[in-house]
Amino acid sequence: ELAVEGHQLDGVICIVGCDKTIPAAAMALARMDIPGLVYYGGTIMPGTIGQKEVSVQEIFEAIGAHAAGALDDAGLKAVETAVCPGAGACGGQFTANTMAMALSVMGLSPMGANDVPAVDPAKAAEGERCGRLIVERVFAGDSARKYITRASLRNAAVAVSASGGSTNAVMHLTAIAAEAGVEFGVEDCHQACVDAPVICDLKPGGRFLASHLFAAGGTRLVTQRMAAAGKIINAPTVSGRSLFAEAAEAEETPGQQVIADFNAPVMDRGSYAVIYGDVAPDGAVIKLTGHKVDHFEGPACVFDSEEDAFHAVQDGSVGEGDVIVIRYEGPKGGPGMREMLQVTAALKGRGVHNVALITDGRFSGASYGFVAGHVSPEAAVGGPIALIRDGDRIAIDVTNRRIDVDADLAKRRADFAPRSIRPAHGVFAK
Repeated sequence: ELAVEGHQLDGVICIVGCDKTIPAAAMALARMDIPGLVYYGGTIMPGTIGQKEVSVQEIFEAIGAHAAGALDDAGLKAVETAVCPGAGACGGQFTANTMAMALSVMGLSPMGANDVPAVDPAKAAEGERCGRLIVERVFAGDSARKYITRASLRNAAVAVSASGGSTNAVMHLTAIAAEAGVEFGVEDCHQACVDAPVICDLKPGGRFLASHLFAAGGTRLVTQRMAAAGKIINAPTVSGRSLFAEAAEAEETPGQQVIADFNAPVMDRGSYAVIYGDVAPDGAVIKLTGHKVDHFEGPACVFDSEEDAFHAVQDGSVGEGDVIVIRYEGPKGGPGMREMLQVTAALKGRGVHNVALITDGRFSGASYGFVAGHVSPEAAVGGPIALIRDGDRIAIDVTNRRIDVDADLAKRRADFAPRSIRPAHGVFAK
C-alpha cells in the first residue's frame, strides 16, 4: 500500500500467497480504492506416501500419533518429508484456499485464476490474463470498491460456507467490509451459513484437496451451483463480466466427487455458526465441518497458552469428555491472535475425539473437531473466559447458538486481577 501510494500507481495487481496475505491485499485495495485485483499464487499439490495422498494437515496429526506411540520415528519422518512436495499454499480448504475462492466470488480476483495450482503450467497464462485485465480496469476507471459491496461480501460468505471453508473468513470478510465502508458483520456471515449447506467434500472435514477441486470444475462450478440454487446474486467482477456470466462457463469433469449439489449436500448445514452466551457475550465462531455434534458439555481444562495445552494433550492430561479452554491468545493477549492448530491436530493424532476446545484465539483453517474460537471479549481485556476455572461445567449448544458455563462469574470478577501481557523485550515491548 505504501509503495503504491508513494509511486502514485494507476492500478495494481496484488500477488498473494498464504492465509492472511489474501485479505490483507483486499483491505489495502479497499483503502486505496484504485483499479486493482488480487492474484493468488496457488495451492500446493498433494504429497504421497505409497498410494495415499497427504497434505500438511497430516504432519500435525502424525506428531500426535507419534507422541501416543501409534507411529514410530520412521513413520513420522516419512510424513514429514512427503507433505510439502513443492511450491504453493497449504492444500486443503484451509484459510488460503478459502479466501482465494471468496475473493473470486466477490469479484476482486479473476474467476478461475486462483484455482490453478502453483506449479501448474497454466499458472503463467493466468498471470498474463491478470495483466491484461488490470489495464482494462484502469482505462475503464473501475476501482476496487466497485467489487466490495454488501451483496458481493454475502456472495463470498456463502461460498465459504458451501465449500466447508475456514472460520477465519468471518474475521477477514468483516475486516474487508470495514475498510471499504460497507456494513457487513458477523451475523451476516452466520446467516450465509444458515442459507448455504456444505456442498464441497474438502479437507479438513472432507476427503479432497484444492487441487482436486480445480480438476473437478473449480470455483466456477461451485459458483454455478450456488447461482442455480438461488444462494447468491449477480454482481460485477474484475474480469469485466458478471459473476453469473463467469459461472455459466463452468465445465464439470464427468464422475467428479468433490462438488455436490444443494439438493444432496455433503452436510445439511453450513461450515460454521456464530454463538453467544455467558462465556462469549460478544460472540464466538464454532466450526461445524467434519462432525455432526450439536451439543457438548463437560468439565473445563484451562490453559493460558497454546503450548501449555499442547503439552497436556501430549502427556495425556486431557481426556475424553473434557472442554479444553485456551485463553490469553486473542489480539491483545497473544499478542496477535495466532492460530490454534497444534492442539486439535494432536488430539486427532492421539485418537482423542470426544473433546471440545474453546479459545479467544483463532483456529487454523486446517483445525479439525468441535472447536469454538474468536471468543469475545478476550481474556486480556477481562472477558468471561478469563474467569473460568478447571472443572467448571461448560455447555455448547449449536442449535440454540449458546456457549455457557455453570459458575458464578460475577462473584469471581470481584477478585479478578488481569494478567500482565506486556512483553519484557522485543518489538512488542516498545
